Amino acid sequence: MAKTKTKWVCQNCGYETVSYLGRCPDCGQFSTFTEEVTQAKVEIKTSSPSNALVAGNLGYSKIDDIKLDETIRVKTGIEEFDRVLGGGFVEGSLVLLAGDPGIGKSTLVLQAGKNISDSGHKILYICAEESPSQVKLRAERLNANSENLYVTAQNCLEEVLAQIDDLKPDFLIVDSIQSVFSAQITSSSGTVSQIRECTNLLMRTAKLKKLTTIVIGHVTKEGNIAGPKVLEHMVDCVVNFEGDKFRQYRMLRSIKNRFGATSEVGVFSMDDCGLTEIKNPSELFLSEIGEENCPGCTIIATVEGTRCLLLEVQALVGNTPYPSPRRVARGIEYNRLLQILAVLEKRVGLNLSKQDVYTNVIGGVDIIEPAADLGIAMAVLACTRDICCKKDMVIIGEIGLSGEIRQVDNLEKRLKEAQKLGFKEAIIPKITSDIVSQRVKNLKIKTIQVSRVVDAISKSFVG
Repeated sequence: MAKTKTKWVCQNCGYETVSYLGRCPDCGQFSTFTEEVTQAKVEIKTSSPSNALVAGNLGYSKIDDIKLDETIRVKTGIEEFDRVLGGGFVEGSLVLLAGDPGIGKSTLVLQAGKNISDSGHKILYICAEESPSQVKLRAERLNANSENLYVTAQNCLEEVLAQIDDLKPDFLIVDSIQSVFSAQITSSSGTVSQIRECTNLLMRTAKLKKLTTIVIGHVTKEGNIAGPKVLEHMVDCVVNFEGDKFRQYRMLRSIKNRFGATSEVGVFSMDDCGLTEIKNPSELFLSEIGEENCPGCTIIATVEGTRCLLLEVQALVGNTPYPSPRRVARGIEYNRLLQILAVLEKRVGLNLSKQDVYTNVIGGVDIIEPAADLGIAMAVLACTRDICCKKDMVIIGEIGLSGEIRQVDNLEKRLKEAQKLGFKEAIIPKITSDIVSQRVKNLKIKTIQVSRVVDAISKSFVG
């Protein structure tokens, strides 16, 4: 009897070795190796070239001969979801939806599945983590019952493929990819090998049968999608569901999209009846601003995908009782905050070496782009000097290390959004393009162009 061969696989990155290692040499993580049985390679028999030539079809065609159907995209009935997907689900695509536990991933796909099934499409829902009765309870609460929505609790992917051949659905929902397994792999479900093989089978099925597939994925405690990195490369779209589960707002963000813009966002509100679309998130985020002007608060304009959001940034600066002052950034990249504080100390003369600095973006939104730098700097400066920024002013600009204000993209779009919400003034970088300058002049909002941080200080504050 032949001896069973095994290998050790890192569950974080998929690195393989013949023996156990305490630390993965590829990703650097500790205690991530799991022993798996090595599968013998199966020879796949294919038709010979001569037979293919006789048949007259080698499976290729001219790109000009490929016809695009108008119904190649299927709307979800949820405008914010369609926006993130680039206009709806593309026929035969494989979409990965990831997010923290309890954020609302299953609720979102069930609500979208209800609308899709009502339009005549047949859906198979694989509830690998729940029983069909639990899915039924959620559907009752969300009013998502439909005659074209089928539910199965099957975990074995080969059995699921047999159900697909029998039912012939138009959509497949897998909840979740970490809970299903392939009988061809001996390792348990959720391992790197299982996730990679199951995703590969689902991808081939989606392309061959033109079966639109939505796969729900878990995330690690670091916020990364659980499983090998190749998982994100294999799928057509990667959509991340973000937000604080203790607050009602949720943000759907496109990380990868082969059929639309990346970094597109959709905003939702979670309540007892499920997810509700927020079509004007800027107005919602700014609605909680009080009547009185408060030191340390500024309004910035950030662009997420094709959407412009106006957000409130708050800063709190106070003396520290500790030898090393604290720096807390919520909704702002930590290293970006440290860079802004360093510029304020060196170029403006603001001494923060003995003061704690806390920053927060209202609404639980994470700001990635650098166009918010100037607004964050003005909020910190205002709280330090205990003065107020103008309430009807938007601050836009990226800060360089020498204290200069650099250009930002989509300036006209940001100003139009601020004008629509009733803002009167905007501090912007100095415009160098004649075309952009002419477009900005045509707007009703007053613009104040600055080239350095010190120039923006006198223009931003009341009095």
